[in-house]
Amino acid sequence: MSTGQNTKRYETPNHPYQGERIADEGNMLSTYGLKNKQELWRSQSQLRRFRREARRLLGEAQGDAEIANAEGTEFLARLRRIGVLGDQDDISDVLSLTVTDLLERRLQSIVYRQGMASTPQQARQFVVHGHVIVDGARIDRPGRTVAVTEEDAVAFDEMSPLADDLHPERAEGQE
Repeated sequence: MSTGQNTKRYETPNHPYQGERIADEGNMLSTYGLKNKQELWRSQSQLRRFRREARRLLGEAQGDAEIANAEGTEFLARLRRIGVLGDQDDISDVLSLTVTDLLERRLQSIVYRQGMASTPQQARQFVVHGHVIVDGARIDRPGRTVAVTEEDAVAFDEMSPLADDLHPERAEGQE
């Protein structure tokens, strides 16, 4: 199956009208400054794929975590590279991940957590308007997953008016 332009990269909830789930999704949208529920569903679907792969590896190893870790070294390395797993975590820790672990790794969340913006929504605006660079490259996708090695390379573009410390939209207390 190819992931073309028209392929949906998320699954919608099975039961569309559950008040508690809708309220939880609304809280997540405002907490992380997401544009719509599709962005949340995309992260939930990605988490499901990670868990499915971990269960497959554990199943093939018949529950032996050591064998599963050996078989899934590339899978674990990828999760460590994007910062979802720590260096000491193993394959069984993938099953305890939550959607917030993935949402925290988005560029928009990193910009907000580093104090470059006052709110998650403002962080999204800065990214979409091209004020943020990662490793010297302008990134305008707030949902981009930031690798652990790139986290320190997130900054304002020097050509952006926001690069000036005295700009009124800069977050308070940021250097």
